[in-house]
Amino acid sequence: MSNIRNLSDTALWVAIYRADESARPDALFRDPLAARLAGERGRAISESLPRRSRRAWPLVTRTYLFDKIIAQAVGQHGVDLVLNLAAGLDTRPYRMALPQSLQWIEVDLPDLLAYKEDLLKGERPNCALERIRLDLSDRVSRQELFSMVGLRAKRALVVTEGLLIYLPPDEVAAFADDLAKPAAFRRWLIDLASPGLLKMLMKEIGQELGAAAPMKFGPEEGVDFFRPHGWQPVEVHSMIKTASRIRRLSLGMRLIALLPESPRPGQRPWSGVCLLEQHESGT
Repeated sequence: MSNIRNLSDTALWVAIYRADESARPDALFRDPLAARLAGERGRAISESLPRRSRRAWPLVTRTYLFDKIIAQAVGQHGVDLVLNLAAGLDTRPYRMALPQSLQWIEVDLPDLLAYKEDLLKGERPNCALERIRLDLSDRVSRQELFSMVGLRAKRALVVTEGLLIYLPPDEVAAFADDLAKPAAFRRWLIDLASPGLLKMLMKEIGQELGAAAPMKFGPEEGVDFFRPHGWQPVEVHSMIKTASRIRRLSLGMRLIALLPESPRPGQRPWSGVCLLEQHESGT
């Protein structure tokens, strides 16, 4: 049994990887709140998963890349608002060096945010943090949210970490269309899998986990999937090549990382972190 009952439970699982990375002497990031948020149940979920799906490097590398791109967006590109959709148990407002003037809005389901707020009582974020309880599958409600938030920012960064892979392609397309409407939503940070990787992951994670949190989005066209919906790539970072560079791969995986890869159809499994920009906004 994987112990994962639903998609929200994956947040506990992901927090374990942040906690374990933080405990390393050569940690790529420090998240002192991760272990508290994951709790005993997060550890039990992690230990119950098939061995292959317990590899830490993909989630650690994703966190590292998201941290780096968010810091650059805020520090160098004038982002004044971060909209973190399906924020889960993310703690970046507490652990990253962010300006107090930065608006940071977390959106997720009511029960998950209530759990998070209860455990973080007394902790002070480094920026202006706000949480909004919302089911993002409700399109009318999310469109209203995007419109409202868009009026509060001059240059916003939207973050969807670990979300899109669980949505069917038509829902991702609708999500992209909705995010492209507010002019202030200048850039969008995502993680992306190829069709080959999607099949491999669904095979590795086991039947119980696959049923509780099925993975659905791995477009054949890769990051070009988003172009018809108003978004173009400005940065694409290979997960495995980044993991090799930051020394989070085994020797065998480092050899695999030397091979050429592409998110195009017919190529070997690929995953990446991609920064998208609205067509009209310019770089």
